[in-house]
Amino acid sequence: MPNRLSSSKSLYLRQHAENPVDWYPWGEEAFEAARQRNCPIFLSIGYSACHWCHVMERESFSDPKVAAFLNEHFVPIKVDREEHPEVDAQYMEAVQALTGHGGWPLNVFLTPDLQPFYGGTYFPPVAWGGMPAFLDVLRAVAEAWRERRQEILDQAARLTAFLTKISQTINGGREKLDSGVLEKAENQLFQNFDRRWGGFGPAPKFPHPSILRFLLTRAAVADSQTSLTMAVKTLDAMASGGIHDHIGGGFHRYSTDGQWLVPHFEKMLYDNALLARAYVDAYRYTQNPFYARVARSTLEYLLRDLARPGGGFYSSEDADSEGQEGKFYLWTLKEVKDTLGSRAELFVDFYDIREHGVFEGYNIPNLIRSYDRLLSLPENDREVLERELAECRAQLLGVRSRRVRPARDEKILLSWNSFTVEALFWAGWALGEDRYLAAGEATLQFLLENLWPEEMQLYHCWIDGEPMFPALLEDVAGLGVALLAAFQAVGNSEYLDRAYRLAELVLDEFYDPQTSTFFMTASGQPAGLYRRLDYLDNPTPSGTSLVAELFIGLGQLGGERRFIATAERALAALSGWMERNPLGVGHALFVLQSLSVPVSSWVVSLPASDRTLSSPKETAAELFSIFFSSFIPGAVLAVGLEGSPEAARGEYLSRIFANRPAVDGQPTLYLCRGTTCQSPVVGLPAIAGEITAHAKRAGH
Repeated sequence: MPNRLSSSKSLYLRQHAENPVDWYPWGEEAFEAARQRNCPIFLSIGYSACHWCHVMERESFSDPKVAAFLNEHFVPIKVDREEHPEVDAQYMEAVQALTGHGGWPLNVFLTPDLQPFYGGTYFPPVAWGGMPAFLDVLRAVAEAWRERRQEILDQAARLTAFLTKISQTINGGREKLDSGVLEKAENQLFQNFDRRWGGFGPAPKFPHPSILRFLLTRAAVADSQTSLTMAVKTLDAMASGGIHDHIGGGFHRYSTDGQWLVPHFEKMLYDNALLARAYVDAYRYTQNPFYARVARSTLEYLLRDLARPGGGFYSSEDADSEGQEGKFYLWTLKEVKDTLGSRAELFVDFYDIREHGVFEGYNIPNLIRSYDRLLSLPENDREVLERELAECRAQLLGVRSRRVRPARDEKILLSWNSFTVEALFWAGWALGEDRYLAAGEATLQFLLENLWPEEMQLYHCWIDGEPMFPALLEDVAGLGVALLAAFQAVGNSEYLDRAYRLAELVLDEFYDPQTSTFFMTASGQPAGLYRRLDYLDNPTPSGTSLVAELFIGLGQLGGERRFIATAERALAALSGWMERNPLGVGHALFVLQSLSVPVSSWVVSLPASDRTLSSPKETAAELFSIFFSSFIPGAVLAVGLEGSPEAARGEYLSRIFANRPAVDGQPTLYLCRGTTCQSPVVGLPAIAGEITAHAKRAGH
């Protein structure tokens, strides 16, 4: 008989709807039940693409014996972490404090007033590998609640007080920026760098897109060969490995081994959006066409498999299909030979297809052994070979598309879609793909219409036609960054005006003057046990770092020193983290490194009719293409048409273009670096030359 979760809009919750466990969704009904029964809460948090969440659901939550004990002694609550990241973040901190590690499924025991006192991640049905059996854990907690309740309540109160303190303070920060922390962060990363396989630390290995963007930016502005080596080695290794889906494009969540070969097979929207953005930057800086191909195939995957008709992108695809992890993505040697026929030998050689496979008897196509060999070929030979391999991949994709697909979670999350919008706009111009620009605009319009339907009310997610849950800092700041990218890419003043409105909203509702950083939840929003600061990446960029990125761009374009000063204070507050644990603040490092050179605003005024006979639209497109293809850290762009009425330009664009005419009827660049502006640059060829002169190139 279905339980309370059967009517939930969350796919993850519905996946537990047939459990004999008497699940409650997160909310007052469950809290009141715990208070009335005076019994502990069993809180289980996960997400639909989580492999081990499915394992525990099958092994334990479907077991009538386990369910009976759980229902008798606890109030069980199931939470989708993608719907309630603020709940997940608080209780993840609790489990990490209790056990020293975290992950999903996240299982936490709470007092009736929601204070945590014990927890863990995956619990097996029988004890193994040092992990206790789940039913034994339930029995021990129930006995402790019965026999030592006051001790548990006291422990929970102490833990909550500790978590409240650490979540609202930042250690090691400074009042003013010190660019020396960038070198210290680089050194710390290098100590943790895997010189053989790329990445940081031992397995499991996770992508760190913001760290890679920091390293690329540092290589460019500080001429750091160390940063370039770390970035390129990691980008190459991930793109060559099995974590990269060579057949269908995109990346899996993480690698279970050190060489990026065997992934956990779930695919997340945020990973792919952020990695596409990192590979676009890598291509812009190095001009290596391999990075362009990886970025393009990643975005093609998103457009093909995660795009919602009518706008927006779904959140994830599961690791499992037909009850087997990775089945959709795995190949036997026979399957490859049957599909490719006479071409099979070439593909088998380059993509490491073996008789007995590399994962449970199956193969994961990869270029780990052949990437260097591919690069060593003469350019013409390599291009011919890559065309043949592309045809092989297309054939295999056709066969794979007929398999049973992994489940897709069709919730649309504001922050993750905002990351995707930004990637699409940058890739559209950098890679010369109009389809990406169109998809970026369509997605952004969907977000504005459906997740920002009222003046100052934004929503965190949209499911089946309904916006749900108040937006969090990551949502608001992420959308602001996407709007700024959209304005730079298409020149629509509405996007700029909306980005400024979001900046004001962030200051009004999320700012913490005590630490100079920002809270995860708005001031009037329910925050659970305590209101926590959002300054650590996990695994998406932190809300505070996104705010800093947005504020610096808007501040430089509009001459708003208060925005830049606020961003600088926030970044200074994270100095201690940058030095001690740079992987935890990668996006803040990227933003600070971009700020280490004077931020530059590139304001181009277009004449209503160009003396070169080009239309303003054609001139703008050429400018966009040149600018977005160039790697100029800290640069922000505004392109506007001279003589446009103020109502069409909007408040902020009018301010930016005040006293900046198109000289002699030609496109005119007004370039300011920091607080210093240079003489106008007149004419498209001269502007293109200025962009080229400022662009950074690896090896130059």
